[in-house]
Amino acid sequence: MIQKKVCMLGAAGVGKTSLVQRFVKSIYSEKYHTTIGVKIDKKTFSLSGMDVTLLLWDLQGEDETHKIRSSFLRGASGFFVVIDLTRHDTLVTAFSIQKMVENEIGELPFYVLLNKNDLTDEFEISETEIAELEKNYGWKILRTSAKSGEKVEQAFFELTELMLKK
Repeated sequence: MIQKKVCMLGAAGVGKTSLVQRFVKSIYSEKYHTTIGVKIDKKTFSLSGMDVTLLLWDLQGEDETHKIRSSFLRGASGFFVVIDLTRHDTLVTAFSIQKMVENEIGELPFYVLLNKNDLTDEFEISETEIAELEKNYGWKILRTSAKSGEKVEQAFFELTELMLKK
């Protein structure tokens, strides 16, 4: 059995907890619950003929009053930076988080999840900006929706494959 720690990072309210709940329990709730500190969930599955357990560290969202504690990142094998497509400021936060992780613990496999892809009429992040992220920064990006489940499992499986190769 292989065990990997994955951190869920991003601004407050981007859907980190909802993505974890969709992946772990196949559920979605409209109710918003602020994560305080860290919440840890676990999911075991088979991938490429190996049994893998992911320890999912859902960290409190970053905002004006709260910065992510680098001590929570120790031992991580990979991470997600979650961006809310309906809030442009979460893209700015994602840049600072990704740089902080790189500075604190070095380069790790990660994906950027553009969450709330089901709310197309409310997008504040343009297709041009998304294309620039992939081209200029080499970020691996997936559009997800915790509400519909769109590409949620795919995101966790692809990150797991990257971590297993490392």
